[in-house]
Amino acid sequence: MTTTPSTTAGTLADPDTPFAVVDVHKALRNIDRLAAKADHLGVTLRPHIKTAKSLDVAALMHGAAPNPVTVSTLAEAEAFADGGYTDITYAVGIDPHKLPRVLALLHRGVTLRVLLDSREQAAFVAEASRRAGIGVPAQIEIDCDGHRGGLKTDDPALLDIGRTLHDAGCLDGVLTHAGESYFAHSAEERRLAAKNERDTAVAAAEKLRAAGLPVATVSVGSTPTAHAAEDLTGVTELRAGNYVFFDLVMAGLGVCRIDDLALSVVVTVIGHRPEYGWIVTDGGWMAMSRDRGTAAQPRDQGYGLVTDLAGRPIPGLVMSAASQEHGTITARDGATLPDLPIGTRLRVLPNHACATAAQHRGYHVIDSGRTAADAPAVLTVWNRVSGW
Repeated sequence: MTTTPSTTAGTLADPDTPFAVVDVHKALRNIDRLAAKADHLGVTLRPHIKTAKSLDVAALMHGAAPNPVTVSTLAEAEAFADGGYTDITYAVGIDPHKLPRVLALLHRGVTLRVLLDSREQAAFVAEASRRAGIGVPAQIEIDCDGHRGGLKTDDPALLDIGRTLHDAGCLDGVLTHAGESYFAHSAEERRLAAKNERDTAVAAAEKLRAAGLPVATVSVGSTPTAHAAEDLTGVTELRAGNYVFFDLVMAGLGVCRIDDLALSVVVTVIGHRPEYGWIVTDGGWMAMSRDRGTAAQPRDQGYGLVTDLAGRPIPGLVMSAASQEHGTITARDGATLPDLPIGTRLRVLPNHACATAAQHRGYHVIDSGRTAADAPAVLTVWNRVSGW
């Protein structure tokens, strides 16, 4: 269930570019920060492993012991089940043809929860459970901010769905995701988004309970609200995924600092167009993704900020454009375009860690807490699970 990078190396100066790098020192710092927050708030932390899609990274989150995780594909669920994980939430709306794979995991002893927000989904989950003789644990998605899917707490379908699931032995709880928090540009906006996320989920759970329907799980979370939450009374678990790596979108919101970004992509200078003020690299959107999430923020970071191979930011240097395999680096804010000969290696910090990670088969791992070398040593190579 894994793919293996074709090349391993002693330092970041060795592998063929472009390739993804994880700074384990920064990742552990990010992991510890949210773990301490969840512990303080008295909730279970259920990391969303769609960002890293790596058993190695998940082991960092859990101290090497399989604990609750969230996934975004059944391939992730299957790979993590093969890795010993038995408490998994599949946080994308379920459809009928995926249920055989869900049931196969349940029969293996994996608690795999599914997500739904319609009477139709509840009906086919309930029917499949009856036919299989095993309840498919299901959570009802609640819409707390109009971002994507889910039911409003006053939707009559909420109780209908709850009854259908309960009668089939499938009702597990409610789940919400404050997707609009990714546009919350101040600490107060994020605090209010976290409060609304919590209040909405708890209100939905209380409405179901008032109708005699038991609710075991009240699940909330996004990376911005997880870090902004002050009170999670009534919530049982907190979800987040991006926080393990962070990215420029999170830094632009103020959730983290640039120095907290644990994921980068190493590229090589392959050309110059001085008449345009361009440095050309071999890392285009196939290496960085097309995500331009910072374009909606006060500070547009293009396709990524540029550092040297040791991770030191190069003032004013940004990856401003990308084609499939070519990246264009330019200077801004009055900065002078540096003289970077062909063959020079650089690292680019991504807009969206989840999207950038998905472009690569694995991660070359360094530790900035142990070395300040111009070409940091590669400690190991971590694979990503299949299904990416």
